[in-house]
Amino acid sequence: MALNVLWLQSGGCGGCSMSLLCADTPDLPAQLHAGGIHLLWHPALALAGQHELVQLLNACLDGSQTLDVLCVEGALLRGPNGSGRFHRMAGTGLPMTDWVRRLSQRARYVMAVGSCAAWGGFSASAPNDTEACGLQFEDEHRGGLLGADFTAGSGLPVINVAGCPTHPGWVIDTWMMLADGSLNRDSLDSLGRPRFYADQLVHHACTRNEYYEYKASAAQPSDLGCLMENLGCKGTQAHADCNIRLWNGQGSCVRAGYACISCTAPGFQDPGHAFHITPKLAGIPIGLPSDMPKAWFVALASLSKSATPRRVKVNSHSDHVVVPPMTRRKPPR
Repeated sequence: MALNVLWLQSGGCGGCSMSLLCADTPDLPAQLHAGGIHLLWHPALALAGQHELVQLLNACLDGSQTLDVLCVEGALLRGPNGSGRFHRMAGTGLPMTDWVRRLSQRARYVMAVGSCAAWGGFSASAPNDTEACGLQFEDEHRGGLLGADFTAGSGLPVINVAGCPTHPGWVIDTWMMLADGSLNRDSLDSLGRPRFYADQLVHHACTRNEYYEYKASAAQPSDLGCLMENLGCKGTQAHADCNIRLWNGQGSCVRAGYACISCTAPGFQDPGHAFHITPKLAGIPIGLPSDMPKAWFVALASLSKSATPRRVKVNSHSDHVVVPPMTRRKPPR
């Protein structure tokens, strides 16, 4: 039996939809069909227009159309003054927030696609005149549009497939798990993110790990060295499998020379400093690895830097490998 998925866009850039369209598959509709996933409507993939969409939404509300998964992309705009009228769905005159509240009561699962829908994201950046929020969170605080105690028809809270944008694999794999009934409360972390990707760190499988181990840090974005110490990288704190499950099969932010900004976490959009700068206290980065005490990090960094091979030190400040690894002959037996 097909899993019926309805995808609505609220306050955001549409980047998660663009990401989905770049899924690493030769035929996305065929992949979804083979997995038992039926897209009732998606703004970029559906043939139905405005009139047909409104009919579909009303059918979901009156129960004549089964709604298994309500996916919302983009933050929910509650302004002005809680009326939601900053964003009205075309052809209905009703606020998007009203439609989402009502449809959430009919869906078996409610899924936030992207960090804007999960926590508010960039759409909720200060001063947040639109009163934007996530479906069940407002930054790290529970509540949001639907409230802290909301559960969908399945008994699950909002499933937060967070990211800016989301990796298409995170979305598709979540749908696949819902289709085969394998996603439950134990499959979600404390922030409602699917653990199959949130139990990993961006640091895992990072190609700069040797530089991190020796604390051989990049001085500018084009350098090969570790981006944590000077250039704002939060890969040792960020919950995502970006360097294991590569984007388009070959890339990630840090592989392209950009620091990880931990876009799957609440509040990432407003860190209080420029994204490309690592804030420090007494020369020590404030954002240390998530499970490492400061004293241990200081001791490890001091020891690592004193043991850094020349090859690693030289290459860390270059945009290409200047000194290759030494070739050693096997000693005679």
